Amino acid sequence: MDGGQPIPSSLVPLGNVSADSSMSLEQKTTFVFVILLFIFLGILIVRCFRILLDPYRSMPTSTWADGLEGLEKGQFDHALA
Repeated sequence: MDGGQPIPSSLVPLGNVSADSSMSLEQKTTFVFVILLFIFLGILIVRCFRILLDPYRSMPTSTWADGLEGLEKGQFDHALA
């Protein structure tokens, strides 16, 4: 074999190399979707750690009876009749 002649390989694409090296529309869409999933996962991890570090801050201070207007506790039988 001559040292001056290049050997064609099936691994090296012949023709337009720039079109083959860029990502297709499906690959770009998948890449953006995966990046958004990682951002969402990061937000959830930060939120879970904040709840673990200070669990009482995320609890509401109101009770179930605060939303009753005009009704007192234990008067549900009068409200139904």
